[in-house]
Amino acid sequence: MKITVSSLSLSEMFGAVVVGLGVAGSVRIRDMLAPLPGSAAEKLAVKGFVSRRSLEPQQGTVEQVSMSDALNRDDIAAAFVCTENESHEETVRQFLAAGKHVCVEYPMTLNYKSALELWDLARTKVSLPWSCGPGPDKGESALELWTWPGTKVSPPWTCGTWPRTKPRFGFLAFSGIARLTWLVDLFGELSVTTATLEEDASNNYSKMTAQLRTADDRALTWIEERGPGLPRAKNIHFKFESFTLTEVPPPASRGAVGLFMQDLVLFGAKLSGQVSSEELQKEKTRVLHCLSLAQKIQDLCQ
Repeated sequence: MKITVSSLSLSEMFGAVVVGLGVAGSVRIRDMLAPLPGSAAEKLAVKGFVSRRSLEPQQGTVEQVSMSDALNRDDIAAAFVCTENESHEETVRQFLAAGKHVCVEYPMTLNYKSALELWDLARTKVSLPWSCGPGPDKGESALELWTWPGTKVSPPWTCGTWPRTKPRFGFLAFSGIARLTWLVDLFGELSVTTATLEEDASNNYSKMTAQLRTADDRALTWIEERGPGLPRAKNIHFKFESFTLTEVPPPASRGAVGLFMQDLVLFGAKLSGQVSSEELQKEKTRVLHCLSLAQKIQDLCQ
């Protein structure tokens, strides 16, 4: 989730705190300590990190701060929420209520209603416009940041599996929302027709199958699987009018700027008012559309 104030001076710096010190949180700290020169990421200055554990200073100089300090200190204007999915909503809500800007990894919340509530809270406590951005989801983020050309397709298309067994990630449609967002980016607005959930608790296995339709009534099947021993992988089968695609084309060679740094630059640009209100509104519409699809899928599965 990216929250942006459009009237801020480009010379203003934003003190930031990182909540959660896993892989994502550590990279956020690293990138703010050494931002891309000349980019909007230089507008962000890390002031500390929040963790449930008592830890030594990170990367040499970044001190641990309490949640209370993070919410109340005047020199902290923004928060990067890098915790488990189930705690995203409450953490974001606290920072918005305190008038802070927020960047949160996907998914923003684990239900659509709370996402709408957070949007309303941001409007009253911070300033509009604000919106959700790519939110790197390790292994998926390269696809999230690609731009795909439009093309004519014919049914069916199938997007395959994404196994993961970590706890506290929420229902499959929400924990896998990066894939759903990718599909919306590829094919536009979608609707849900049916959805089912298979579970084998004794083997810690679950499989969600959602049948989707495009605005021009093309078919799409989205499957998410979780289970011990399953590889972390995406399988696709897109049937176009003249060919079938079963592998995602390899991305261009990696540049010097990583995906998290690209995300940091985007967040800084939004805070500095460098992203148009039209683009922010498009992003808000896309994010809420994806969360509403995830909620519909969950409701059908229950």
